[in-house]
Amino acid sequence: MKTLKDVAIGQTAKVVKLHGEGAVKRRIMDMGITKGTDVFVRKVAPLGDPIELKVRGYELSIRKADAELIEVE
Repeated sequence: MKTLKDVAIGQTAKVVKLHGEGAVKRRIMDMGITKGTDVFVRKVAPLGDPIELKVRGYELSIRKADAELIEVE
């Protein structure tokens, strides 16, 4: 299983499935990250946290722990 954390900088990935439940999953979905969404990895902080993304024309920062819950292809 490949997660968003594994995607290289400058690459685009398509979201396959969101893992997790409750408030964590809702927070990810509120950012516009849902099944079928293309996510572009813009930048990763030196220690890997946070990961900066471009989703649906918006720039977002997501925690590494949340990125591990997003399965991509």
